Amino acid sequence: MTDLKNRGVEDILIACVDGLKGFPDTIISVFPNTQVQLCIVHMVRNSLKWVSYKQRKELVVDLKAIYKSPSAEIAKKSLDDFSAKWDSQYPMISKSWRNNWDSVIPFLAYPPNIRKAIYTTNAIESMNMGLRKIIKNRGSFPSDEAAIKLLYLALKNMSKKWTMPIQDWGKTMNQFSILFGDRLKLDSF
Repeated sequence: MTDLKNRGVEDILIACVDGLKGFPDTIISVFPNTQVQLCIVHMVRNSLKWVSYKQRKELVVDLKAIYKSPSAEIAKKSLDDFSAKWDSQYPMISKSWRNNWDSVIPFLAYPPNIRKAIYTTNAIESMNMGLRKIIKNRGSFPSDEAAIKLLYLALKNMSKKWTMPIQDWGKTMNQFSILFGDRLKLDSF
């Protein structure tokens, strides 16, 4: 994070993280106004590793009631309902959600289109996986410059596939502007 700050990043509005221990604290120590959000997709994925295949669909519906709730209060009620139904079989799931609650619920304060933009890190993970694959297939490089060129070309090729615009992006940016005021530097868009 300090390296990002040294390279000119002045502020991070929202950080969606995947549960790496200590990472949220590191972000906050360098960018104290950042809203840290735990990746919901990771929470669901981690929850499902405990569940028998036959029960996954039903359990996912009940988890969705938590993270699709219109407010933190309703989400808490949905988590209580989830616990009442599933704790006899899978108590570690609701325990995990409760232990991470403060990092799970921040995005519930935002309108639905902003939630959609911040609830997961999957786009970044997909890009990183593509870069790792390129590096792994090559094995070694004659120089650092050769590795950097290969990564640049890989990113350039990946970006050609990024044709789907984020739904209602204009509306979302307006809402970010209202929510974050002067912290959002619109002159760079």
